[in-house]
Amino acid sequence: MSDWAPKRFWKETRADACDGGYTVYLDTRTVRTPAKAAFVVPSRALAEAIALEWDAQADKIDPSTMPMTRTANSAIDKVRLQHAEVADLLAAYGDSDLTCYRADTPAELVARQAEAWDPLLDWADETFGARLEPRIGIMHAPQDSGALTRLGALVHDLDPFRLAAFHDLVSLSGSLIIALAVMHDRIDPETGWAISRIDENWQAELWGEDEEAAEHAALKRQAFLDAALFFRLADQNS
Repeated sequence: MSDWAPKRFWKETRADACDGGYTVYLDTRTVRTPAKAAFVVPSRALAEAIALEWDAQADKIDPSTMPMTRTANSAIDKVRLQHAEVADLLAAYGDSDLTCYRADTPAELVARQAEAWDPLLDWADETFGARLEPRIGIMHAPQDSGALTRLGALVHDLDPFRLAAFHDLVSLSGSLIIALAVMHDRIDPETGWAISRIDENWQAELWGEDEEAAEHAALKRQAFLDAALFFRLADQNS
């Protein structure tokens, strides 16, 4: 950001209304994006959450502790300028959705996948008229084009801020369906993350958990939860 510095230079942090939405002030100066664009977000709730991130910075600024700020920067500097391309990228997950690729053995893993994922495929069909079909194995088999078109339209309808958060929900879970279920409050974010990890958790139960892999998974889980929170806070009614 143009106001970004290795060390904290401000005393007071606050969120306030501005032209086009809400922004964050560091003393009397407004935050700017890395591309030096105006930092304007669509809701007061989101601006307040971002202000808290800035206010929590100590002598040295740590961007890794500022997920709301980072996602807002991405929405303004990148997603806003490439909205259609980002939406197409995420919508394409539906044709190879995690929830559709199933094991044929062992029986317990097959049952876990079906118990967690079948209700979401049914929900997408009932809610959006978009039926995705499960496949056995990992070989790609195309899904119904009409279903994919209807799901894609939901993604394209998102504004840049919610699309930026949705990007993380989809890419981290590997599932358009899980991300949509979280987005529409069909499941809570913790459940969404847990059911995206069925295969990994099964392997950990069989062979033991690798410490490095577990640490990496914990970081991804937190990023998923942060994205879900950002999505909710970006609602312009909040």
